[in-house]
Order: sequence, then C-alpha cells, then structure tokens
Amino acid sequence: MAFGAWGSCFARGAHMPRIRGKKPPASSMPRFSPEQGTGRKPGQYREQRRALKMLADSPHGVSEEILVVGRGFSAEMLAGLVLAGLVTVVTETKSAPRGVTIKVERIRISDAGRRALEG
Repeated sequence: MAFGAWGSCFARGAHMPRIRGKKPPASSMPRFSPEQGTGRKPGQYREQRRALKMLADSPHGVSEEILVVGRGFSAEMLAGLVLAGLVTVVTETKSAPRGVTIKVERIRISDAGRRALEG
C-alpha cells in the first residue's frame, strides 16, 4: 500500500471525528494565563504576592522554615524573591542559656518588595 493511498492522517486527525460548527468541550480547550510565556508556573505570581504581604506584616522577619512548612511556600519561590531583591535574608546571633550562641536567619521584605506590593 502506498503512503498516500489513505491520505494524510495529520490533516484532520484520523482519530478525531469531523464536527462542523461545534467547539470542543471547555475542559479540553487550553486556557490562557498571565504566566504563559514568562517562564513562571501557574499561580506563582499570587504565591509571591502572598509571601510579600506576609513579610510586610512581620517587622522582624520570618524564618524560612515557618514560610515553607507552616505557610506552604516553596523554597524555590523564596529564593527567587531573594535573587530579585524583593526580600533579604538577615542573620542574627542569639544567646541561649548556658552560654550557647545560635545563628538565626530571618527573611525580611526589602524596600523594593514594599514598592512592588504598592504598584
């Protein structure tokens, strides 16, 4: 049998029926999101904004463990905020009983992060 005997199955998928004037069901249609073409994952903008709002309400900052485990933010997203200059990581040394010192890292919103929330 020759290649062209049946016609091309790519012109109209052989597995797809020909239906004129009807659209496919909405659940099978691709949806456009603002994140398309920007390299962002869906919903990442909202997650970043939610993290910035939470940090803006915490004047002393919040530890990464609380943000990741307690609030469900991804560590990759938080690292992206640090790289973008919207938040900073501040290391503090605290004294514990019996002369033990502990280093505590807190994530704080930067001035650029506050401006991003306003605009």
